[in-house]
Amino acid sequence: MRKALTWLPALAVFLGTLSAGTAPAAANTAAEPTGTGTTSTAGPGSGSGGAGGRESTDSSEGTGSTDIKDRILAIPGMSLVEEQPVDGYRFFVLQYTQPVDHRRPYLGTFRQRLTLLHKATDRPVVFHTSGYHVSTRPGRSEPTRIVDGNQVSLEYRYFTPSRPDPADWTRLDIRQGADDQHRLFRALKRIYRANWLSTGGSKGGMTATYYRRFHPGDMDGTIAYVAPNDVRNREDSAYDRFFEQVSTPECRAALNAVQREALVRRDEIVARYETWARENGATFTTVGSADKAYENVVLDLVWAFWQYQSEADCDEVPGPTASTDTLYAFVDEVSGFSFYTDQVLGGYAPYFYQAGTELGWPSFRTPHLDGLLRHPGIYQPRSYVPRDIPMRWRGRVMDDIDRWVRHRGERMLFVYGENDPWGAERFRPGRGSRDAYVFTAPGANHGANIAGLTEAERDKATAEVLEWAGVAPAAVRRDASKAEPLAERDAKLDRKPVEPRNALRP
Repeated sequence: MRKALTWLPALAVFLGTLSAGTAPAAANTAAEPTGTGTTSTAGPGSGSGGAGGRESTDSSEGTGSTDIKDRILAIPGMSLVEEQPVDGYRFFVLQYTQPVDHRRPYLGTFRQRLTLLHKATDRPVVFHTSGYHVSTRPGRSEPTRIVDGNQVSLEYRYFTPSRPDPADWTRLDIRQGADDQHRLFRALKRIYRANWLSTGGSKGGMTATYYRRFHPGDMDGTIAYVAPNDVRNREDSAYDRFFEQVSTPECRAALNAVQREALVRRDEIVARYETWARENGATFTTVGSADKAYENVVLDLVWAFWQYQSEADCDEVPGPTASTDTLYAFVDEVSGFSFYTDQVLGGYAPYFYQAGTELGWPSFRTPHLDGLLRHPGIYQPRSYVPRDIPMRWRGRVMDDIDRWVRHRGERMLFVYGENDPWGAERFRPGRGSRDAYVFTAPGANHGANIAGLTEAERDKATAEVLEWAGVAPAAVRRDASKAEPLAERDAKLDRKPVEPRNALRP
């Protein structure tokens, strides 16, 4: 079983295709007039650095320069944080001035962080988002490698440092997020005129789908990985069916037993948890107490196991007679004790706000825990957002998205993992959708991808991505079995992400 880092939360539902960024936060602004932001000079580490050199075929609009950095920085409102060297590419960390409210631009602006992995202006562009923070380390999503293209990765609004100051949380919704992408696309399309694809994993896959719904003409195709689709927030029986059928009866029973035992011994373990918190400066103001945090951690356990582990790990589930040391270590490894601390929850408040206002969240039955739960109703997003941030549920938002995918969606590919609980409620193209597919990777968890599909589906998916990007070789157009990524695998750029884990967060 892969050992989880101690800071990785178990409730993490939305796994992006790139790892979380750790770059220093840049200052935000809330008063710069829309469309009049000036281009800043390069910041620290902003030399021309990386391989890939200078553009030699495209002229810059209005700058007289052919260097891609100059062309990007000529976009009103675009500024450079740094450039990092990357073999075969140029990699920029940037900020772009966005309206706080796209329909009321006079309300002010903020700076939204993004990265650009530049290959060439005549190559396709993959517009990636995790739906959370953006990684400030170079990396490629799977579609970027397939089409051998450029990649734009955008941080989702309200994830720091991409947060207005002061923050009006009513401006955090899926339409504003889609409008952020649309506005950036329009700015960059003048430079990158080849085909564009949108992509993302988990919440990023949801984000890519919402973007297509509100701006269907921007992208030439969408590849959404492990994207939940909670159309009816109060009707979650699909999750109960998943947990009744996944894997073997023996593995399911072992997980239920260890989850129950973790609550039977809660007083002893919570005492250890409180000691750990004191030693590490962790607090529980938002969730309420260490005991409440622990109940959430344990409720995550079975979900997080299937989200991040595999059937091969069933043999490592400790029995109910295991020592408390063993039990404590297992719970920490699978769920992660740190997630429900203020220090971690604070970074994910924008997600939980959206889950509790528009996206919905999963609920599932736990009859094997009857009599052991002390805090009914705590396992939901309102518990994880500071009380000074108002939240109001906006019903039917997901109905609109679901109807559009079923009846209007086109050139869309949804990839799910067979053993991922988030796939229990998924997007399903229907009558009216065109050139749209749903594929399931056998035995895969929340990290499912095109490479993990069956051979025929992998070839079909790869061929469609190449076609949508406008780079499908003639042989692939004749025979999908000839389809393969156009770029060779790179151990650094194509590394698997390390993500905070948490079961209520995709």
